Amino acid sequence: MGGRNVQPPAREALAQARQSAVHLELRDAYTLDDPGYIAWQHGARLDRDERAAWWNGWHDAVRDAVDRGVTVRRARVVSEPISDYVAYEYDITFTNVAAGEAVRWLPRRRATGLALPSTDFWVFDGERVLLHHFTGHGELDENGREYTADPGLVKLCVDAFDAVWERATPHENYRPR
Repeated sequence: MGGRNVQPPAREALAQARQSAVHLELRDAYTLDDPGYIAWQHGARLDRDERAAWWNGWHDAVRDAVDRGVTVRRARVVSEPISDYVAYEYDITFTNVAAGEAVRWLPRRRATGLALPSTDFWVFDGERVLLHHFTGHGELDENGREYTADPGLVKLCVDAFDAVWERATPHENYRPR
């Protein structure tokens, strides 16, 4: 497999989902050179009422999936006090919720005792996993998307997500520290 990220992104897999799509995020920072994050660091904030300014293709994909009856859930395991990047994510999570995602947060300390994979992942319909492999700087590694339907790995990821989801706090109730 040569080239950069030759596997299709989550958006394409989400378009094929029939019942569910769950995403577990385990990092405290991603793509620190993201223009949105840099602008946020300099005080820019998204205006909930200016949807055209922040709605994008990901939000369309989530909305389309939800309209088809797909349940889309995202859980984030975060260190506390939270990093600046997680504060940014928290600040813009209303966009995920507006698109139809259910989002929960789990402080890393409360994840102690859970068997979690070492990398972020998506599980589609409880059958197919998309692993995201990141560099130490939080960028998606070259060939960083890996799909698998291996039953053992699917079960590990489904069980891990469910365990995190059960302990996590819904976005509307989570107050970062």
